[in-house]
Amino acid sequence: MGVAAQQMLQAGRVPIIMTSTRIPDEVHDRCAHCIGREHSICSAIDDCDLAILASESSKMTVPDGRSFIEEGEPAHDFFVVTGGRVKLFTLLPDGRRQITGFAEGGDFLGLAASTSYAFGAEALGTAVLCRFPHASMQRLTSRFPNLEHRLRQEASRELTLMQARMTLLGRKTARERLATFLMERARLLSAPVPEPHAPIELDLPMPRTDIADYLGLTIETVSRVLSAFKREGLISIRGITHITIMQPDRIAIIAEGLE
Repeated sequence: MGVAAQQMLQAGRVPIIMTSTRIPDEVHDRCAHCIGREHSICSAIDDCDLAILASESSKMTVPDGRSFIEEGEPAHDFFVVTGGRVKLFTLLPDGRRQITGFAEGGDFLGLAASTSYAFGAEALGTAVLCRFPHASMQRLTSRFPNLEHRLRQEASRELTLMQARMTLLGRKTARERLATFLMERARLLSAPVPEPHAPIELDLPMPRTDIADYLGLTIETVSRVLSAFKREGLISIRGITHITIMQPDRIAIIAEGLE
């Protein structure tokens, strides 16, 4: 264990674990079985070139509640979420944090950064990431033109999400915001819904305070609207983190402001 890691443990902080695999077979397997292989920018790389992709990256394991991107710090790296979830936030002048999004497996972080990061990122539960230094990404895009095209697609997706978020915060009611949030989470499910009107089960790793912060609401308002949805039979709630959307069609209608 390195000196820095020992100091962090003595201070009661769990260190971020970083590994780099160089054995060809292990390098290939790390990318071949990664969730980001299908859903992230890495899908632009052919199977025969996975060893090159993995050799330009390192694996990170980030404990729950630990930040791995600090707003305002020099932007030296890109990140792909390959396991767990991450919350993104910006700092307000008075020190409060505004949640701006939640990243899932396959999401790419750091594309919008120029010389410094414009946001912070923190693990929700244990998160696993691949870290790509900027120099490594430049080598990869030079070697694989499809990767540069995939990065442009990612930039377009981020712009679309930003515009949708402006509408969410600027025009929608509290009821519409909660419905939109639930449908956003539902669309992230990898498995297709078996029937068009079938209930959708959601596991929400973030606390209610983060949901309220993300939606620009108070936690009391979030709790009140969720309770109203439950009374109307639109959702069921089990524990703190599990919600079942009982009527997806109607929740979608509410999200669109049509009810």
